[in-house]
Parts: sequence; C-alpha cells; structure tokens
Amino acid sequence: MDRIQGIALFVRVVETGSFSKAATSLGITQPTATKHIAFLEKRLGSLLLHRSTRGVTPTEIGQIYYEKCKVISRELEDADNLAALLQSKIQGKLSISSSVAFGRRILTPLVLEFMSQHPQLQVHLSLDDHYVNLVEEGIDLAIRMGRLPDSSLGSRYLGLNPWVLVASPAYLEEHGTPKHPTELAEHQALIYSSVQDNHRWHFSGADGAALSVPVKGPLYSNNLSTLLAATIAKMGLAALPWYVAHRSVKKGNLQPILTDWTLPSQEIHAVFSSPRLVPGKVSQYIDWLQGYFVGNWWERPENQTQLVESISTQ
Repeated sequence: MDRIQGIALFVRVVETGSFSKAATSLGITQPTATKHIAFLEKRLGSLLLHRSTRGVTPTEIGQIYYEKCKVISRELEDADNLAALLQSKIQGKLSISSSVAFGRRILTPLVLEFMSQHPQLQVHLSLDDHYVNLVEEGIDLAIRMGRLPDSSLGSRYLGLNPWVLVASPAYLEEHGTPKHPTELAEHQALIYSSVQDNHRWHFSGADGAALSVPVKGPLYSNNLSTLLAATIAKMGLAALPWYVAHRSVKKGNLQPILTDWTLPSQEIHAVFSSPRLVPGKVSQYIDWLQGYFVGNWWERPENQTQLVESISTQ
C-alpha cells in the first residue's frame, strides 16, 4: 500500500472507529488494514491509535495527524474531481489527421460543425495522403480507410466507404458503355495509384461471384480529385469513392456504369494512439461521429452543400 492509500486508510479508521469497517470500505481485509497502520506508526515513530475492546480512537498525535491527512484527502478528491471535469469537457487542442480528399469533402464540414458546438476546442486538422505516425507526429486521432494492420494503436469502426465505377456521358457516347467487366480492356482506365494491385479492378456480381479484370490507361494518380477531374474531362473510366463521385453524378457530369457489379468497400476507422487511455475530447468526438457513416452517408445535407463545394475546388 502506498502512502496515499495509507492516508486514506488511516482517515477511514479514525472516522469509523474500526479497523474492520475501514477495511471493508476500502476493499481490503482487516489483517491487512491492521498491518498497514502498524507500519505507518513504525515509520512515524509515534502511536497514532488507541486500541481497546470498545473500538479505536486517535491519540493526541494521531488526532493532529488525522486533521492533516483529512486536508490531504480533500485536496486529492478535489484534484480527482477537477481531472474528471476537465476530461468531461471538450476543450483544449484536438489534433486530427485524414487523407486529403476525405478530409476536404467529408471531415472538414463535420469538424467545423463539432467546433461550433464546443467553442473552447482548438482543432489542428492535418490532411495528407501519406501514412502518419500518430505518436511521432503528436496526432490525437486519425480517420483511416481500409483494413487496419495489427498494431498497438486503438481504433473504433465507423462505417463503410463504398466505391463506384463512373464515366462522363460524353466519353460513353464516344466509346460505348461496357456491359460486363471483361469489356474494360477495351477502355481507358484512370487509375488510383494508392491502392495495392491498382492495375486490376475487382468486382462482385449480384450472385456473389468475384471477378478481377486487368485495366490500363493514360493516367495514374494518388489524388482522387485529379482522377475526378480527368473523368469529367472524358479521359476515361474511373473507380472512385461514392463521396468523391456523388455530386458529379447528381449534376449529370458523371454516370455510374456496370451497376449490376459492385467494387469492394473500405472500412472507415477512427484510430488513436492508446487503446486504454483515451482523452475525453477524443472519445467524445468519436462518439459524435459514430452513426454518421450509415446508409448513403455521402449524400451531404443540403445546408452543407455550399461549404463542401467551396472546399473541394480549393
């Protein structure tokens, strides 16, 4: 038992007048409580308690020691309460990391909305398509796509990020619309270079059958906005996340193709540096995000349309 626990035990013994009651309230045995009080008296070189068949009472020195210990106990309780209060409040700095496209189109409006609800919060939002080491970079929270490798990081599942195969109506009018994935060999593919096996596109049919087809084309890029722009410019077909393609599809600038087949979806995770000690502002922001990425979540609320579009064009 450390000194703080010993102080708490001594205070409880004096207040209850009983070793057994004090031990029960602290979840230890009576012999353990008796042993630690005896050790405390030996360390201080003073008798702190009178023991009798009627109970336990403090000596003169024990009473003075009790008053001091009571002050210490109150200060410790106040410190614990303050820490709990600060943990429950959403304030201070929150560092968030995300990929560029997802950060601009989806996360930024959500961060700004969360900040408006918590004016004492200061957010450092970093958008980068490269892997970020949370510990080395001092990042509190990252939003990541795909399956997570085994690591010491903590994570919470948020939802799925579905993809869609699209082309501009002008491209399809000129080159024809593929009816089956095997026909993609006859078309120009605009390829996202940040995924493994990017020279092949993987599909699942309505019956669950898997099909992998090779693709090639004039443009490889690790930037989804670049691929979106090239697709609208009728340079070829592209596999894009729905959150990237949605507005262009809605406006008629792009058209989904091979809709009887589906591309693999990515899992969306909130990732943080420690699975055990999670700051309150981090866990509360994740709680706030939880449940957002369900259904057709990429279909943004109308009141965020202007904000998303202004960010996406920068």
